Formats: sequence, C-alpha cells, structure tokens
Amino acid sequence: MPDIRSESLTENISFQEGTELIQRIMHEIRKVIVGKDIIVLKVLLAFLANGHVLLEDIPGVGKTTLALAFAKTLGLDYHRVQLTPDVLPSDITGFSMYHKESGVFEFHKGVAFCNLLLADEVNRTSPKTQSALLEVMEETAVTVDGVTYPMPKPYCVIATQNPVGSIGTQMLPESQMDRFMLCLQMGYPDLESEITILRNGGSAGSLQDVAQVVDPQKLIALQKLAAQIHVADEMLRYIVQLAEATRKHPMIRLGVSPRGSLAMIAVVKAVAIARGREYVIPDDVAVILQDVFAHRILLHPRAKMDHMTVGSVLDEILRDVPIPALRKA
Repeated sequence: MPDIRSESLTENISFQEGTELIQRIMHEIRKVIVGKDIIVLKVLLAFLANGHVLLEDIPGVGKTTLALAFAKTLGLDYHRVQLTPDVLPSDITGFSMYHKESGVFEFHKGVAFCNLLLADEVNRTSPKTQSALLEVMEETAVTVDGVTYPMPKPYCVIATQNPVGSIGTQMLPESQMDRFMLCLQMGYPDLESEITILRNGGSAGSLQDVAQVVDPQKLIALQKLAAQIHVADEMLRYIVQLAEATRKHPMIRLGVSPRGSLAMIAVVKAVAIARGREYVIPDDVAVILQDVFAHRILLHPRAKMDHMTVGSVLDEILRDVPIPALRKA
C-alpha cells in the first residue's frame, strides 16, 4: 500500500539539513510567486505541520500556480478539481463499477487520490461533496462500499474559497472550517510584482524553471523533524490560555476548540524550524495566531456594531494574555 511503502522508505535527516531544505524550497517557489514570500512560507508551514490550507481570495491571484509550484518542488503527485454544484461525492472519493466480462466490481479512484489536491471554489459545491472532501481531509482515507482506501503519504488539501456573497456560494459549516489548519489570503500583487508578472506573460517565471528539492519520503522526514521541536510547558499553557480567552471574550460567540490548540502546536513547531530554532518561543505564536485561530471564531452580532473584527479581537487577546518567561536550559 502506498502509505506503508512511504513510511518504510522515510529517512532521518539532521536539523541543519532540514533548515537548508526549507530555504531551498522557498527559493524555488519564489521563481514563480513574487511579492508573496509570507504566504509562500505559511503554506510551506502547513506542509511541514501535515495540515490543510484554505485560501480565501478572489479568482486570478495565482492560487493554482502556487499549488503547482509546491507540487513540483516537493515532488508530489498533484490533482485539481473545480468544485461546481454538479460535482458528485464519487468524483472525489471514487466509485465501484461492475464489469460484465469479469463478473466483479472494480474500484475507480477519484480525484482525491494524490499527494496534493487543489480543491477550487469549495464553497460552490454541494454539502454532500463537501462532506466527502471532509472525510478525506480528516481521515486521509475514503470508504466506498464498505472498503477503506488510504491516501498516499504525505497528503495535503489546498482549498480555495470565493468571498462570501459571490454568485453561487454558501458559507462552509464551522465543522469543515475547523479542519483547515491555516486560512490565508493571497491578495493582489504589489505594483512592481504585477509588472514582473505581465513581463513574463502570466507569472514571475516559468514552472519549468522550478526544480524539485525533495521527494515525498524526504518531506515526511521533514514533517517528523518538525514534530520533534521542543515546546516548553510554559508555551503549552500560553497557547491554551489564548484559546481559552477566545471562549470567554464577550464579543466572541464561538471560540477556538481544542483542535485549534492542537493545530497551533503543530504550526508553531514548523515556524520554529523555519526560523532555525529547535524550540518554540512566544513570537512564533504571535506571527501565526491570526492564520490558525481566525477562521475558527464566530463573532457576536454586536461586535459589528462596535466596528470590531476577528482580527482586532485576536489582537486584543494577544495583548491581554501574559507572555510567558521561558526558563533557560
């Protein structure tokens, strides 16, 4: 089975080699994505933390190019699906078809069977199809006719979502939003970056110029290395206090769940290794807080009357929760 084989071939890498690989990956992605280094880094953090990414943005800002560049640089098998209202759950998971000649049912894999799935416009498709995608994201497997089929490892879903209010869209349920480790917005490129894109006919450069840096087994090794980053008890308490503050804030109707706290732990470990450290500090939490917590929060209706946003509430919580003083080793 693909995932078992991947595990058996996974090699161990040193911390120094891991940080060097991260820098090389960033260098390759920058060849086609300009002016978005922070977004590129945060998507890479999701790969290192073994999580999924939701890109909330308008069409045409380079989301597909970003996914393609990561697929090539990381050596991943890549599929893309446009989630229109007529896409069926079986298009995602696959289906069994009876063959009259052989007299048996044969399973045909759906689009989800890959290492990196780009699910475009996830908030345009039906709830049943969203549910099928949710199972893949949560279980990294699909069940068809009582048989469970695991996804290859590593596995990541990058989903895009049109702005709420766009034609044919509907808000994702809280349970599905909670499955995304990070929620990011690419935004428009700056002036010079867009001039570069125009000069090169649609991107900063050609995808043919992007070199493969790692293979799936090496990426799994990077994920294991990130998972070993040290998180002091003071940092664990700090993250839980931040999550708890969202549950008690008077302007928040739905706060961050324990799944959100677990996601934060995984991501801040990736932040630390990307910054060349083998341990987590409070600033690692601060730089990623909005991206991990904001999409898991629902504001109270009166927050809008007070001109408050999720971002401003999280900034207030970050100021109010005491920063821990880490003991020196």
